[in-house]
Amino acid sequence: MVIEQVPLDVIAGSEAEFEAAFDVARHELAGSPGCRTVRLARCVEIPNRYLLLVEWDTLADHVDGFRNSDAFTRWRGLVAKFWDPLPTVLHFTDVVRMDNTAPAD
Repeated sequence: MVIEQVPLDVIAGSEAEFEAAFDVARHELAGSPGCRTVRLARCVEIPNRYLLLVEWDTLADHVDGFRNSDAFTRWRGLVAKFWDPLPTVLHFTDVVRMDNTAPAD
């Protein structure tokens, strides 16, 4: 599994519009082959900063599959107009992962 991490700064004052556009655009992303999860979080201290986390089966599912698809073109068309500046996309793999939400034995 590969985790795509994208810090997103959106134009101040357009947060509500961005979130509404992302709510539509997320379906393009989530429906892409190899996409496991999509998560968008908003920064508490800087209200126009967001963090996009997407889990992919493989790096190729993201960079070769999604980025070369019509779904990517539609996704970007919905949300990119809010970004300032253009975000940097990085990919990670787990070293350690804990989930404290699982029920106790």
